[in-house]
Amino acid sequence: MGMASRHAWAAPGRAEVTQMKPGVSTDTRRRVLELRRRHSLREVAEQTGLPIGTVKTICSRSGAFRDNEAHRVLFSLPPMRQSAETLPAVPELPPQQRVTGDKEVDAVLWLRQVIGTGQAALIEKAIQAAKQIKTPLDKLEKRYTKILASANPGNPFATLGSINFADLDGLARKSIEKAARKHEARSRFGDDLFADTPAESFCITALHGLKPGKMGFIADADADERFMQHIELLPNTLSDCLREISYWNDLSSLRYSVEMYDGPPEAYARRCFAFRMLGRIRPRSKDEALTVLRWMLSDKQSNLDRGEDTDSILLNLIG
Repeated sequence: MGMASRHAWAAPGRAEVTQMKPGVSTDTRRRVLELRRRHSLREVAEQTGLPIGTVKTICSRSGAFRDNEAHRVLFSLPPMRQSAETLPAVPELPPQQRVTGDKEVDAVLWLRQVIGTGQAALIEKAIQAAKQIKTPLDKLEKRYTKILASANPGNPFATLGSINFADLDGLARKSIEKAARKHEARSRFGDDLFADTPAESFCITALHGLKPGKMGFIADADADERFMQHIELLPNTLSDCLREISYWNDLSSLRYSVEMYDGPPEAYARRCFAFRMLGRIRPRSKDEALTVLRWMLSDKQSNLDRGEDTDSILLNLIG
């Protein structure tokens, strides 16, 4: 941990506490706040020529380095609402059908449909029924693979449907989780699950006129410039950034439990903006930096494979 970071995270010493000087101009205060987002308190003091106590006072009084309440309100899911309409209905058992002609394989295919209902009681019965099948499930998976290959000669993707065919326990866990998300989606949004949320409407308005490129994404620099103009809804802290990213991830997960829907490109641009801000906002403490680092490591594929953005975040956490 660098010397600048230790000073940035240290509690202000009594000798460093200084009253705000009346001669500090508005432009100077603005510059202090801008620099503080990227530098330690001591570094800001050195660059502006102000006493470190004055820099601390400017930052503290501005409120710019506390969690942004307006930001939290906008990037929060609506509360759960319990009603008869949102309670999951008990589905009927799917009809048993002759699919492959192999009775045991067809039995497992039907049990997978039962498990797919997401209902714990039906799933438990399906798991118990699977234990009554004489042939081991892994052997049935191989038989099913051969059946798919034979029915689709020359198609290299034909056997993908047999992957994890025998893993009924894994399917049960995923089905229960999906059913829970689906119930939560209806409880929070009702019939408005796919309508633009207030956060999405804000993004659409903020990026009005910007068109996605050939790959369907809005240019990072253009999005950054627009979002930075809305100071009142900027994340002030790394905690704000993580909360916003969690909002976007949770919103997508709830929608995907019902139907595949990615939302407007402006919303994705904002999600990426919040990720980039993790590399631009100084940690308020060692604990906050560690929280971000643990989050980065919790999903290596999505968080540690973003080139320069990832490098900037990691350097920001340890710099």
